[in-house]
Amino acid sequence: MSQPACPLCEMTEVLEKSGNWECVTCGHEWAKAAEPEAPVGPRVVKDANGNVLADGDVVILIKDLKLGGSQVLKGGSKSKPIRLVDGDHEIDCKVDGIAVGLKACFVRKA
Repeated sequence: MSQPACPLCEMTEVLEKSGNWECVTCGHEWAKAAEPEAPVGPRVVKDANGNVLADGDVVILIKDLKLGGSQVLKGGSKSKPIRLVDGDHEIDCKVDGIAVGLKACFVRKA
């Protein structure tokens, strides 16, 4: 049985516990028997506060994000208008002149 993605933050790093799955990233726990529901209709992307995001919105980082090496995007940095995408991240944008792909759980709507 393959490990599921977290239903809250959609990350795939999960731990198997007795009868439960636990997300390493956000700490959310859910029952093994519970299968995530298939989305019905268009995909809805929400920020860390639960606000619905759309193409063209401006977002603010809620925490520092390491990019690799010594590069860090500081919390509170504002993005250029975003574009919603499918894949391992929900948002494509530019922050501090750097093109990045972000998970919606690390931003809030400006």
